[in-house]
Order: sequence, then structure tokens, then C-alpha cells
Amino acid sequence: MKATPAAASGSASAWNLPNILSAGRLLTAPLLIWLLTDPGPVAAAVGAIIFLLACLSDWLDGHLARTRGLTTQLGKFLDPLADKVLVISVLIMLAAMPEGPRVPAWMVAAIAARELAVTGLRTIALGEGIVLGAESLGKVKMTFEVIALVPLIARYRLGPIDFFSAGMVFLWIALLVALWSGVAYPVRLWRAVQQRG
Repeated sequence: MKATPAAASGSASAWNLPNILSAGRLLTAPLLIWLLTDPGPVAAAVGAIIFLLACLSDWLDGHLARTRGLTTQLGKFLDPLADKVLVISVLIMLAAMPEGPRVPAWMVAAIAARELAVTGLRTIALGEGIVLGAESLGKVKMTFEVIALVPLIARYRLGPIDFFSAGMVFLWIALLVALWSGVAYPVRLWRAVQQRG
């Protein structure tokens, strides 16, 4: 979420609608973890729908924050945290499926490691007075992760449609974009340090 004049002046309430939506998305993760302990098709379908609704709430809270001047420091923390917790929780559960097709654990580890590394770099940069905001590649990565995870959660074949295989194609794309964008952050930090020096 980008800062607006209203947010900068501190006039936006911390617990406004966008932040409540972000918190709700964060609380969706335990529900999805519980659903994904059931390998059956009903739980898979319900999980896919809940995950899709959670992702739509991500778009909605960002839209409301920008257009209504409701951006807050709490929102800047909650929004990306909810996204990361939701995506990584689902990926871990999909790698641990007791039966049926599974997401390769190494892909989950690579995506999670990228998230931790980028978060660490941004924290280090902030400590040096350098703000490394989210970049367009990161948004592209999140988009492909969402497109991948909905069919991966559904994962059962419906007639000619193989949800799991379709989801894996998009997860490969998300992984490549994640690694590419992950390399971009240390480059940006190095350039920012050089400009200051």
C-alpha cells in the first residue's frame, strides 16, 4: 500500500477496514492449514475457494487504502505479512499432502528462503535509513503464486482439466520470478549504498 496525505498526517485509524481485511486474511491461514490436513476433494474445493476469496480481499484492502487515504503503518506491516504467511502456509501443506500429488518440497524451501532473505535485506536497509519498497517484479511473483495455488489446492482432476498440473506450470513461473526479483533487492541495496557514499 502506498502512502497518502491522509496517512502521512496520521488521520487514518489503525483499525480501519483495509487493516481489518488484512488481519482477516492472516487469520485465514490456520483455517487453510486445517482444511489441507484432509486430502479429500471436498476439503480441497472449499480450501481453493477460501484462498481465492482471501486473495481478492488483498486487492480490496489495497484499493480501499489508496483511494480513501486509509494507509497506516500497521497496514504496511499487516498486508505483506498476511500475504507471506498465507502463501507459505499453503505451500508447506501442499508439500506435506499425505496422499495424491504433492508440491516438491525444494520449491517451497526456495520460495520461503527468498521471502526471508528479502525481508532481512529490507530490515537491514531500513536500519541504514534506506527504504527498499516493493517492486513490480514482487507483485508479478505474487500474482503467479495466486494463479498457481488456487488450482494446486483444488488439485483433483475434473473431466479433462488437471488442476494440479496446471497449477504446477504457474508455480514454476512464480519460482523463476521470485528468484529473479530476489536478486534485484541486494543490487538495489548496493546501488543505494553507493549513491550515499
